[in-house]
Amino acid sequence: MIKRDFSLLAAVALIGSVAAQTQTKPGPETTGVGMKIYPGAAKIGVVIDGQPFTDFFLSGEGVTKPYLHPLRAPSGTYVTRMWPMEAVAEEAAITKPDHPHQRGLWFAHEKVNGIDFWNNEASYTTPNRGKIVLANLDEVQSGKDQGVIAATFDWTDLEGHKLLSESRRMTFYAGSKLRIVDLDITLTAAEAVTFGDAKDGVLGIRMRPVLDETGGSGHIASADGLAGERQVWGKPSNWCDYSGAVNGETVGIAILDHPANPRHPVRWHARGYGLFAANPFALAAFTGDKAKDGSLKLAPGQSVRFRYRVIVHEGDAKDAGIAAEWTKYASAQ
Repeated sequence: MIKRDFSLLAAVALIGSVAAQTQTKPGPETTGVGMKIYPGAAKIGVVIDGQPFTDFFLSGEGVTKPYLHPLRAPSGTYVTRMWPMEAVAEEAAITKPDHPHQRGLWFAHEKVNGIDFWNNEASYTTPNRGKIVLANLDEVQSGKDQGVIAATFDWTDLEGHKLLSESRRMTFYAGSKLRIVDLDITLTAAEAVTFGDAKDGVLGIRMRPVLDETGGSGHIASADGLAGERQVWGKPSNWCDYSGAVNGETVGIAILDHPANPRHPVRWHARGYGLFAANPFALAAFTGDKAKDGSLKLAPGQSVRFRYRVIVHEGDAKDAGIAAEWTKYASAQ
């Protein structure tokens, strides 16, 4: 894994100025109920029941893979880290922030024919980095009960040689005490492709530092009753949740693994420092048993499909009824 040390001054220089502390104020067009999706050239805004939920960054300077940032609970409290996209006072005491490639919520993998699409920040110098670039914005649809963003991306090396085509559809739901987004992602091989056995993949979220298990208020829990990084890391489970307190308010995020996904139930790359990821491609990396192989091969033109439900909620996993939400998600498909 690539690590870079950045001072606060470097972080501020990266974004140009200190951003607003927590939330984007709704503009005159963001009032009312339902799903409002606001398209833009480099990012797409998502507003749920009149309140900003997130922005989808799909192209532009510094975007080496698409990501959602920030994610907000129904109360409006943001739950994902702001750095390196924004500098906020709460994170100013972190003089050496880690892993700048972990932005909001993203989908990528560390080893695709040896190319790293996970640790791929533009400032890195390793030659084997890949990038996930926008090929086409297919659909942006608002609605009373749900909204949709659909896009096609190319997974390429630094020279632009394409390994994969990604078809992504994200469905956002209104009218709930939860913030729910379904991700439906199909990867199609442009050539023979191997997803290598490695720990850095695939659906990742970076938590707000105050919600970290290490040094923060965070609590990691899985569907099997396991708790904390030591118990949850590398273990398979239907879902995993990361929650904690922000200024006295308990909030969290759950990732639900679709039962039809490859190698369901997925294994969890959940770390005390705030990383939270579902990874079906790590067996040797998670178990330490080199006789195991979590790699997956695709022939040219062959596809693999991944579906996840992400729930941003108030309270912890029990309060939010995440176990029941997974049963509902699994039975409805």
